[in-house]
Amino acid sequence: MIVASRCSGGRSSMDFLSRTRWWTVTLAAAWAVNAQAQSKTDAPEIAKAKYLWSQSPHGRMLERILPPAIEPHQLPEPQSAGARLALRYCVQCHYLPNPQMHSADKWQTIVERMNWRMQGKGNMGALMKDMMTGVEAPSAEELATLTDYLQKHGQQAIDPKHPALATSAGQMFSIACSQCHTLPDPQRHTAREWPGVVQRMRKHMSWANIVVGASELRTTPELNTREIIGLLQRYARRDAAKRPMPLTGK
Repeated sequence: MIVASRCSGGRSSMDFLSRTRWWTVTLAAAWAVNAQAQSKTDAPEIAKAKYLWSQSPHGRMLERILPPAIEPHQLPEPQSAGARLALRYCVQCHYLPNPQMHSADKWQTIVERMNWRMQGKGNMGALMKDMMTGVEAPSAEELATLTDYLQKHGQQAIDPKHPALATSAGQMFSIACSQCHTLPDPQRHTAREWPGVVQRMRKHMSWANIVVGASELRTTPELNTREIIGLLQRYARRDAAKRPMPLTGK
């Protein structure tokens, strides 16, 4: 009986190990198929960037700079030279940025700073140079075209004297949203659209590990999402104009 028990126990252990190996192989295969399918749906430039990130010791950090918030076909004038340059150069270091992340007056200095970093001359010395290995920087002509494109489609920032900013909810709005992008004018969306936009921004902020409206974070003031939405709805666009492009994160 003792011998039989030991044999039975041995068979159980072998069965368990076999099942574990089977699940491991199955899950690994499923992950590989999903990754391959995802790479096929990406634009070639994005697929190439993701591959390079996977090979770089700094890849995980680069991947988290911006959330994957906009696809190439969602860019304004997606077939223009400026859009193609954004796709070619910007995705080398992070996900594609929405031109409406920043206002026109901000884009000039941001593009200059990004170009400096692409040349490995950023503010992290040898580390920046190492991070930018294999990264191409645009020519002067391309840089001018890219800057013009981003400025043309930049965010319409809220007027600093807007009455909404003088309220407690306005302060929350300013703190929360300015972490990632220029503060948008509330009339950019209708009252019906704003809740969905804000919830999308919360997901982007969580993805990027940026402060979101949660009481446990104990921010001062607490970034109350409901109050922010109410503020934006109060000053939202009221006409039936064409809906603008969705606002992205950072």
